Amino acid sequence: MSAHSLSELHAVNSFAALPAAFYTRLTPQGLNNPRLLHANTDAAELIGLDPSVLPTPEFLAVFAGVQPLPGGDTLAAVYSGHQFGVWAGQLGDGRAHLLGEVQGPSGGWELQLKGAGMTPYSRMGDGRAVLRSSVREYLASEAMHGLGIPTTRALALVVSDDPVMRETVETAAIVTRMAPSFVRFGSFEHWSSRRQPELLKTLADYVIDRFYPECRESPTGEPLSETAPYINLLRAVTQRTARLMADWQAVGFCHGVMNTDNMSILGLTLDYGPFGFMDGFRLGHVCNHSDSEGRYSWNRQPSVALWNLYRLAGSLHTLVQDADGLRAVLDEFEAVFTRAFHDRMGAKLGLAAWRPDDEALLDDLLKLMDANQADFTLSWRRLADAVLGQRSAFEDLFIDRPAAAAWLDRLVARQAQDGRPAQDVAQAMNRVNPLYVLRNHLAEEAIRAAKTGDVSEIDTLMKLLRNPFVAQPGYERYAGLPPDWAGSLEVSCSS
Repeated sequence: MSAHSLSELHAVNSFAALPAAFYTRLTPQGLNNPRLLHANTDAAELIGLDPSVLPTPEFLAVFAGVQPLPGGDTLAAVYSGHQFGVWAGQLGDGRAHLLGEVQGPSGGWELQLKGAGMTPYSRMGDGRAVLRSSVREYLASEAMHGLGIPTTRALALVVSDDPVMRETVETAAIVTRMAPSFVRFGSFEHWSSRRQPELLKTLADYVIDRFYPECRESPTGEPLSETAPYINLLRAVTQRTARLMADWQAVGFCHGVMNTDNMSILGLTLDYGPFGFMDGFRLGHVCNHSDSEGRYSWNRQPSVALWNLYRLAGSLHTLVQDADGLRAVLDEFEAVFTRAFHDRMGAKLGLAAWRPDDEALLDDLLKLMDANQADFTLSWRRLADAVLGQRSAFEDLFIDRPAAAAWLDRLVARQAQDGRPAQDVAQAMNRVNPLYVLRNHLAEEAIRAAKTGDVSEIDTLMKLLRNPFVAQPGYERYAGLPPDWAGSLEVSCSS
């Protein structure tokens, strides 16, 4: 039965039950004269909240940071991390407040306000978030979920006229994020760097017991060694992270800030800052204007993820003296990623199963797309049309049409080896090649409308992005090439 008030939610607050060193209990700094800009009924269902609660003053007060979550235990967590490859020391929730954890129909969900004021971990920040970045995160998490990619979710978007200084004066907003846990790689780095193995063990045991209980199970029935669960934890996180990277690469998603403090221990897409879905494809595409060295470019994301996993393993080495055992787990990353990537890309190419010689077919397509800056999403989506004989739909995306046509001949010949009807192949391709993604210009249009209080673009995007593989009549422009002005949009770390 759904809760018809927030007080009926079942709060559990497992993270708040950890020792006090893991966080600081504090009250959010709520927004003045807040307004609920948007609320997500799908996310509300996850915590068993009836949609009728969303437009109430009670809901607004809690998710504007004015009132505590009934039964919650508000806190900001501490962690550390490497930022752009450099050890940054102690970090923490500089503008996030964990309101509490709610037990929903399918498990526990932590509810976190992003932009609810300063915390002891704010460093030089003001603890606020702006409307621009909040709309982007609100939409992005739901877009990723629609694509079937593990992610945090978004429950509510609250706005205010409170001024916030960035490059210019903007207005404040709070986005409510949801996840089973917000523990990061940097949470482990924190206690390892401080040489506090007992607290590191407490954290590792908490994560294993709550999210990875299989790490304490023995496949042979023999008792596990004392350190085996921590090696198993690294293996589980490595596998989830490898598959997440394959997911990102397959849809042309760039995170933008893959610091260790932005890497989820659950393998979720976490912390949407200067992210981007590629328009024109570039192997070395950099979505973050602040990333002057291109460390987090699209083609480097898998290797950066492995680098981050090495930092996690280094932290766990405090508990596991077997460095070779930890290294052996990390050595599994490439095979897991490659298998997952080939599975996804083979499906996108309309192949029944991946074969070793398909590597050249894929590589040549990516090189062709890169040389022509062909639109990433539409290049893949229009392959299904080409398979059914409408070749110009695909070839029109390339300046070098003869090269595109020649590659297409190779694809059709390869698909013919599987012996499946072209109609079946095309339908299968359209089930994995999205038509709608959260392009920067679509997010920008939603932001501009939201500044006037108009949520119609957010409504439209939520509708399309929840089911991005199915064409919706009347929404053709949302699936078209970006307008010329989209090329001037920049996103950076200053959100």
